[in-house]
Amino acid sequence: MSGLPLGLITPGLSANPRVARPWELQATPDQIGAVVTAADRAGYAHLTCSEHVAVPAGAFSSAGTRRGTRYFDPAVSLGWIAAITERILLATHVLVAPYHHPLEVAKTYGTLDVLSGGRVVLGVGVGSLREEFDLIDAPYDDRGPRTDDWLRALRAAWGRSEPVYDGEFYSFSDLVVDPCATTTDPVIRVGGRTPRSLRRALHLGDAWVPFGLRPEEIAAMIERARSTEVWSARRSGFDVILAAEEVDAVGEADRTAERFAELLEVGATVVDVRLRHDSVGELLEQIQAAASLAATIGRG
Repeated sequence: MSGLPLGLITPGLSANPRVARPWELQATPDQIGAVVTAADRAGYAHLTCSEHVAVPAGAFSSAGTRRGTRYFDPAVSLGWIAAITERILLATHVLVAPYHHPLEVAKTYGTLDVLSGGRVVLGVGVGSLREEFDLIDAPYDDRGPRTDDWLRALRAAWGRSEPVYDGEFYSFSDLVVDPCATTTDPVIRVGGRTPRSLRRALHLGDAWVPFGLRPEEIAAMIERARSTEVWSARRSGFDVILAAEEVDAVGEADRTAERFAELLEVGATVVDVRLRHDSVGELLEQIQAAASLAATIGRG
């Protein structure tokens, strides 16, 4: 896809009750497969899959109401998607770093990288759902600095069969991880909604994936970051991936193109889309229409 790269927030792999269509709540493999192969053929840059192990029920916490409770496992889901697609990147969106040892991720997603022909993109975040941290006995209060060390450790391990690292929270040596990823340069996207998450992305990642922020808040954070030395050093190879709220590329093509242009103005280099539809058939039409619109928009 030339022009503005699009990612697809993969329907069916999670089901946020605020935005999901009814079919997504019980999406079948055939339906999900039709969507992801359509995005692959249309030239989308990546597909996403989120991570939650167990979300507290609504009676216990508002998390189930706010986030939804249906979350397909990302490693299994992206492995299946890799088998039915050809070129589209496979992006975790996002893994919660403190839930995993870096070598676990290097092995699991390194294996997927080998089997998919080098298509893995690691979206990573610090996490925020305390009940889930407690459930799996993951440390919560130091999750920020722990994630920073995790990212350094992951870079040291990615694509290396005999990784070595000695950090604040993670250390390893004298062991073999085989298979390992196809390169020693992972693509890491850092999710978050704070200035610290943007700093983490600039220092330790390759992209920032903000969420839950107004466009003007994102623009202000990016503007402040532009004055830093690390921005100047990384900008040519650094992406900002912004989500477009639900768009109708078929019925409101002009407005959709305007929305894409607005996100570029905010600072996006890649746009993740949710597409208005009432059936899988309509979604397939929207996927192609959005790709055609994005191809006409330059990134500047």
